[in-house]
Amino acid sequence: MLYTERYEDYSLPGGGLEEGEDKIEGMIRELSEETGALEVRNIKPFGIYEEYRPWHKPGFDIQHMISYCYTCEINTELGDSKMEHYEIKNGMTAKWVNIYEAIAHNKKTMLESTKKGMSIERETFLLELLAERMY
Repeated sequence: MLYTERYEDYSLPGGGLEEGEDKIEGMIRELSEETGALEVRNIKPFGIYEEYRPWHKPGFDIQHMISYCYTCEINTELGDSKMEHYEIKNGMTAKWVNIYEAIAHNKKTMLESTKKGMSIERETFLLELLAERMY
């Protein structure tokens, strides 16, 4: 998982696709860049999460996001991450964390924090769905 200090939340690795990039290739690239994941394997589709939310860039009011979600296996030992500048600035770090602890942490952040980010509801929903289907 990724912990972001600025928003006090846990999230799943992810990001946008590059021009012409296949969804699976993009998932592997983002997972590797953000966590240093090695030997990504046993990739399975998990679902699609679609959302509309306010957008702050000039000329746009709404952002339409479609998140393609996958499960996979990786080595427990991680390589070096290649975080982008804004991810480093936000204090994003890869951490092994119990999924139930991450869910509880995010729920507390949603209730109590003034710093919560815009994606915490999506991430917490997906974590709860993953936890439900894992056990």
